[in-house]
Amino acid sequence: MSDKKNKKTLIIGASTNPQRYSYLALERLRNAGHDVVAIGKQPGTLRGVPITTEKTAYPDIDTVTLYLNPVHQAEYYDYILSLHPKRIIFNPGAENATLAQLAKNNGIQTMDACTLVLLSTGQY
Repeated sequence: MSDKKNKKTLIIGASTNPQRYSYLALERLRNAGHDVVAIGKQPGTLRGVPITTEKTAYPDIDTVTLYLNPVHQAEYYDYILSLHPKRIIFNPGAENATLAQLAKNNGIQTMDACTLVLLSTGQY
């Protein structure tokens, strides 16, 4: 169905503010040909991608990339685990040992990394 290079990615903490790293990540993921779905505090649309405030049960999520500080991540633990992503990327400021351990217990790879750096160096 989708080509191996396309890693369907859920951005949690998405924003339509061009000053935010989540904004740049969404743009660069789309530019690299990845399917992107997004959850943010405010609804909106960026590069044709709806940003919702709802925890939608998206199928086939490869990667969850987090742009929320750990305090705000707690309400997403069960939701993220229910999606069964292959990996979770904790962007700078989003590192969270509790969620990382829950993920590992559920067979999900975790990375303390920057999505933008991974994309720019071909490691995404």
